[in-house]
Amino acid sequence: DVFVTHYTTFKGQKVTSFSMEYDKSKKHSRWVAFRFDNQTKLQEATRGDNFIPDPSLDMEYQRTQVDFGKKGYDRGHLCASADRLYQQEANDQTFYYTNMSPQRNNFNTGVWLALEGQVQSWGRSCTSSDTLYVVKGGTIDKEDQIRGYISNDRSKPIPRYYYMALLFKKGDSFKAIAFWMEHTDTPKSTKLVDYALSIDELEEKTGIDFFCNLPDRIEIPVEQTYNIESWSGL
Repeated sequence: DVFVTHYTTFKGQKVTSFSMEYDKSKKHSRWVAFRFDNQTKLQEATRGDNFIPDPSLDMEYQRTQVDFGKKGYDRGHLCASADRLYQQEANDQTFYYTNMSPQRNNFNTGVWLALEGQVQSWGRSCTSSDTLYVVKGGTIDKEDQIRGYISNDRSKPIPRYYYMALLFKKGDSFKAIAFWMEHTDTPKSTKLVDYALSIDELEEKTGIDFFCNLPDRIEIPVEQTYNIESWSGL
């Protein structure tokens, strides 16, 4: 595994575009993380369309175009193009193949896209005192959480589930919520609320410790539960 962070220079400042934990043996990230704040919520760029290798990793550890379209899967962004519109370089970085995951089109353009749009709406509501932290990923570790393999190549798993973990900071207060979706052409529901769960529940499913840098006095209570009413749009 390697830890990769992509940066941009935005209005004279070095800004984190997104970070990931990348499993070279599976040619897929374990998670991708980024944030919306007063800068990164801006929409000053246009969507690119240039899918290219990630310059931070050797090509042998990345998937390529042949692993997607002809195999019946979209090049599904994890950090979505629409998540990074504050600057053109940041948007272009979302088209790196390390940020791609094989997704069925009905899923990629359906309930997953709807969730991404809702998260972007929350993120773009941030003011100077607000930050929305986002972690997104597909399951690649547990055999029962893998849908299959591209060309039966075990170095190219297809996630059976996709998830998001969200932490919203407003001043000194925090709230959190998570989502867990099966990767299928026929989703169980079109209502995003039906996929919601607590961060603790998501951690149990994935084995990932989210938001581990929070002090325990904040992390423990905020990850134990979630309040649907506090997340407008659900």
